Amino acid sequence: MANILSIQSHVAYGHVGNRAAVFPLERLGHEVIAVNTVDFSNHTGYGAWEGEVFSPAHVRAILGGVEARGGLERLDAVLSGYLGDVALGDVVLETVAKARPALYACDPVMGDVGRGFFVRPGLPEFMAKRALPLADLVTPNRFELEFLAGAQVHTLDDALGAAASLRAQGPKLVLVTSLDRKDGDPNVIEMLLDTADGAWLVATPLLDLDPMPNGAGDAVCALFLSHWLTSRDPGAALARAASGIYAIFEATRAAGQRELALVAAQAEFAAATPRFKAEKVA
Repeated sequence: MANILSIQSHVAYGHVGNRAAVFPLERLGHEVIAVNTVDFSNHTGYGAWEGEVFSPAHVRAILGGVEARGGLERLDAVLSGYLGDVALGDVVLETVAKARPALYACDPVMGDVGRGFFVRPGLPEFMAKRALPLADLVTPNRFELEFLAGAQVHTLDDALGAAASLRAQGPKLVLVTSLDRKDGDPNVIEMLLDTADGAWLVATPLLDLDPMPNGAGDAVCALFLSHWLTSRDPGAALARAASGIYAIFEATRAAGQRELALVAAQAEFAAATPRFKAEKVA
């Protein structure tokens, strides 16, 4: 069991942010301190929502209360996802410094292929110049990988080079959460993990989900972090994370719903034996 602090958004309806990360982490046996950066009725992909964004002062106060109880002293990892603004990023990095030597897992949520950036000005630069060098694990999608590496990614070699360039800036583990490439199979989606000891690739069938559920990246980051903390085996952690999110996608499609079917898929994403194998590619 690991002790994990997760600083992310919260919604009452659906599964994004902490609602996509905390349940998988707890179902896999970890103790989680959840600090919410927003409290919304639902994710913003619906186009309308109710609730409020918490100020950096509010989040800092909540974290101060956690620290006063000794909650930052026993942490194995700090996980951060979507950040509303740079000031909130400052709070996250302050907390990471206090929690060391806990692992810092940074999901650098900034944008996506086809959408471009969807965060406030200044956040991409914050991620590249301040968060990335302090992260132990970073989990970009292909769009975010290209931005952070300053290079286009069209092939596996491109992806390996871009991931290596991120590692050179600080992170020990770079997990590319969704990789589609010109030299790959168009019927699959891949995840690539690059480490100092090599790189591993795993492919899962591309499911027809329309619209694609929000929160998948949040869940993948949580799943991989869980398996890495438990095993410290890069190939095994990657295989179990990919198998877990695929099971969640299958359950979501079977339910005919827009929100991730985390509860329905819990037995599958917690299975000890992965359905898909990660292959070492470098």
